[in-house]
Amino acid sequence: MTVLPMSDYQRFAHQFLLESFQTRTYLNYSGQQWKKQVTPTQDCGDAVLTIFGQAINFHQLEGMLDHLGDSLILHRIKRHSLCNVYGDTVLRADVSIQDEARLKARMGQASEAFHLDAGIQRQQPRLKEPGLLVMDMDSTVIQIECIDEIAALADRKEEVAKVTEQAMQGKLDFDRSLVQRVSCLKGVEVARLEQIRNRLPLTAGIQILIKELKMRNWRLAIASGGFTFFADYLCQRLGLDDAVANQLEASDGKLTGRVSGAIVNGQTKAETIERLAKAYDVPHRQTIAAGDGANDLPMMHAASLGVACHAKPTVNDQAGVSIRHCGLHAMLYYLDV
Repeated sequence: MTVLPMSDYQRFAHQFLLESFQTRTYLNYSGQQWKKQVTPTQDCGDAVLTIFGQAINFHQLEGMLDHLGDSLILHRIKRHSLCNVYGDTVLRADVSIQDEARLKARMGQASEAFHLDAGIQRQQPRLKEPGLLVMDMDSTVIQIECIDEIAALADRKEEVAKVTEQAMQGKLDFDRSLVQRVSCLKGVEVARLEQIRNRLPLTAGIQILIKELKMRNWRLAIASGGFTFFADYLCQRLGLDDAVANQLEASDGKLTGRVSGAIVNGQTKAETIERLAKAYDVPHRQTIAAGDGANDLPMMHAASLGVACHAKPTVNDQAGVSIRHCGLHAMLYYLDV
């Protein structure tokens, strides 16, 4: 195998960055030139830019900053205090925003182009202060849509999955789509749901996220358009404080194809943020909502910080920040530590 050699400049630049980010040194990048600053200046800028990924290299970082350069002014960049703690390179920069709309669009483009996660925030919840995190369940805390898996038991997975995808993209009214999909589940034996529940695939990083937040007295909850059969189980398994979800109606040990009670939709999720924050005496600035689908947007807007997690494009566009490549533990990088 032929290995292309690094040029002297590449070697110097790479070593310069490695050494700088292993110390308390601050760096600045302007006009495709790096400058080192040992003594920090007074905090500057009106926002914080967080960039993270596994083993970020010199060209990824430069490429990201060049791509964002016409939308912000970079004042200084340094290691995040959680850099390398969970195996990711995490950098934090003080910036001034010049064009917020363009910056939002370029952030997504750059993240995909350079396989890095990045987010811009004017204010951040504090990790060391108690807070509230409310998470969607399906395709967020877990990697599947439970309703699609139940439909597979009725040999209707493909039909239901298509409707689920459209609903998550915001192309269908959630309430009507849920009623339509649940009707397809009629006749499935409730006992068979355990086959799904016993092998729920947790999303990478969820256990680290929960552990770190609970150590700092955060309250954690699930608000899901899915079902209590799974949400209540995950609440107990992961040691969460609360779970809100839809109740599948059953009769004679089989699903009737209907939901009991009011449907848990986007509005219910937003109300859950407000209700739990009040119940746990958590100030609004310490509230976070995380999800992947269009029905998660109301609670993201209701919280101080909305985090799109491996989300649909429309959710990435409207959320406060996104996690596109890393595990859910990366939510910690968006907090003031």
